[in-house]
Amino acid sequence: MEFAWSKEDAAFRSELVDYLDTELTEEWLRSDGTGLGSAVYTEFSKSFVGKLAAKGWLTPHWPQEYGGRGQSAWQHFVLGEEMWKRGEPRGPQYMNVNWVGPAIIKYGTQEQKQTLLPPIARGEVFWCQGFSEPEAGTDLASLKTRAVRDGDDYVLNGQKIWTSYANAADYCFLLARTGSPASGRNGISVFLLPMDTPGVEIRRIDCLVGEHSFNEVFLTDVRLPRSALLGEENNGWNIVRRTLAYERVGAPRYARAALVLDGLADWARSRGSLADPGVQEQFGEARALCEAARVLVYRVIDERAKQKEPSPLAYQARAAMVQAERAVGDLALDVMGSEALVEHSLGDAQFRNSLGAGIAAGSYEVQLNLISRLILGMPKD
Repeated sequence: MEFAWSKEDAAFRSELVDYLDTELTEEWLRSDGTGLGSAVYTEFSKSFVGKLAAKGWLTPHWPQEYGGRGQSAWQHFVLGEEMWKRGEPRGPQYMNVNWVGPAIIKYGTQEQKQTLLPPIARGEVFWCQGFSEPEAGTDLASLKTRAVRDGDDYVLNGQKIWTSYANAADYCFLLARTGSPASGRNGISVFLLPMDTPGVEIRRIDCLVGEHSFNEVFLTDVRLPRSALLGEENNGWNIVRRTLAYERVGAPRYARAALVLDGLADWARSRGSLADPGVQEQFGEARALCEAARVLVYRVIDERAKQKEPSPLAYQARAAMVQAERAVGDLALDVMGSEALVEHSLGDAQFRNSLGAGIAAGSYEVQLNLISRLILGMPKD
């Protein structure tokens, strides 16, 4: 087994690092990415992804006919690691390029591909995901938003919640029930919803910590043409199941956590506290969790590189990343004390990130349930 990077992948990382060190402004680096969801953050991201697109680095893993460069799954992930180390300056675009675009490439019609993929590849649009509902968060099979056929159209009614970036998004990757209320996962379809469609209302959800990024989305008699349906009617669950396997490792948060850990070690060393055996043990445990998350994520990328179908390994990797982020966040509070709460400090940024680590891309507890059933073979009840 060879763990070293290939010459091509190592050269790509080196070129990318040099570019990011030059391109990212001091203002961005000082913000530490904690302005996620803010107007300033969003505007910076729009400008930055345009520059990435011009270099072919926004969708490098896509096929060339759809605006990509046909680069390997590993180089795509190198890109993700380096972006997340720097607070993810692509903003919500990582969703577009990681799984929205690939889902359209795999399941979309020629019209959908020709219309929707080029703006993503150019970095001109934002997408949000309309999954969670007030009574269907982690249990998507129970969602109630309805899409009813009316001639050549669908009429949608319902509500989505915790929809990140909906206030700035151009499109929504939306789940709605097209089957009977009792059809469960077998009656769900995916719709590609333009957010300026009449009947779409967005309401802000204020955040207790950090900038605003969450929203509620209300759908009232929203009329969509059949051409907005992705894939086959009632086959949305299979599309989403495959899509979420990529989303769960699409944000390599462990890379950022590991970098913060290095900064915390420097902070502790400068104050003489790193010599404490207890503190050293805490750092060792946090480092081990970051490395475990990295290796488990790499197993998933290896599957993708070999063009295998997504496996339950993605759930393991996702749970490991949550553990790593939380460990570094807790360590920051323990080591820095009250200084960890100073705005934009290493501790403050990591603590904020770790708060949402167990919710974004699927809750931690749900990942553990999936691991118990699909990997350990334990009964559901």
